[in-house]
Amino acid sequence: MSFNATRPTLLAAPGVAWLVAFMVVPCLLVLSYAFFERGVWGGVEYTFTLENFARVADPLYAKIFLNSARIALTATVAAILIAYPAAYAISRAPRMSQPILLFFAVLPFWSNYLIRTYAWIVLLNREGLTNNLLRSLGYTGEPLSMLYTESAVITGLVYNYLPFVILAIYSTLSRLNPELMEASRDLGAGPVRTFLRVTLPLTLPGVAAGGVFVFVLSIGNFVTPALLGGGRFQMVGNLVYDQFLTANDWPFGAALGAALILTMIVLLLLQARATAHASGERKGEAAQ
Repeated sequence: MSFNATRPTLLAAPGVAWLVAFMVVPCLLVLSYAFFERGVWGGVEYTFTLENFARVADPLYAKIFLNSARIALTATVAAILIAYPAAYAISRAPRMSQPILLFFAVLPFWSNYLIRTYAWIVLLNREGLTNNLLRSLGYTGEPLSMLYTESAVITGLVYNYLPFVILAIYSTLSRLNPELMEASRDLGAGPVRTFLRVTLPLTLPGVAAGGVFVFVLSIGNFVTPALLGGGRFQMVGNLVYDQFLTANDWPFGAALGAALILTMIVLLLLQARATAHASGERKGEAAQ
C-alpha cells in the first residue's frame, strides 16, 4: 500500500485518537456505571442491575425530562426566529461587509460562558439595569421580577447559543444560487412567495442543523438553569449534576446521562438523515 493511499488515515489518526480517549472512553465508562448499584455510603457497588434504567422511566424523572425538552424546544424556536433574519441580512450585505458582520455575530464567544450568563443576572435582577432603565423612563410600579424565572432561563440559552444558529443558516444562505430567486421573480412570484417557495426550503438543512445544535446543548445544560433559574427549575443537566455531586448516586446519574446521550445521538442522526435526504432531492432536481 502506497504512502498516498494511507495519508488520509495517518492525518485523521491523531484526531480520532483524541476523540476516542477523551470522549468515547469516558462515555463508555459512565455508561458502565449505570449497570451497577449505589453503595451504602455512595459511590459504586459492582453488582449488576437494571434498576437504574427503570428509575429513569419513573414519572417523576420522566416529567423532568419532558420539562427540559419543552424549555430546550422553546429556546430552539426562539433562536431560529431571531437567527434567520440576522443570517439573511448578513448574506444579503455587500461581500466586503459580511466578514465584519459575522465577526460581531460571534463576538460574545470571546468571553467566558459563565461571564456571559452572569451579565444577564446584572440585567434582569430587581435592582439591575433593566429595572433602572424603566424607572428612568417614568415607570413607578414595583420592580419587575425577571430573574429566577423560566423566561430568564430561556433567554440565557438563546443568547448563549444564538451565534451557532446564525452561522449554520448563513452557511446555507451564502451558497444559494441567486439565479433561482431571479427565475422565481421572472415567473411572476413576489418577494414573499419567492422566500416561502424557494429560499426557505433550500435553507432548511441549515435551520435544522442550527436547531438541533441549540436543542442538544440546551436540554443538557445545567449552568444556565442554576444561575438564571435560581434552582427553581430542575432540568436534566441539573439532575445529573446533583446525582454525582450531591446525592453521590453515581449509577443513577450515569443512567440519566446515558438516556440524555441517547436522546442527543438520535436527534443528530435524524438531522443528518434529513440533510442527506434534502441534498439528494436537490441533486435529483438538478439532474432533471
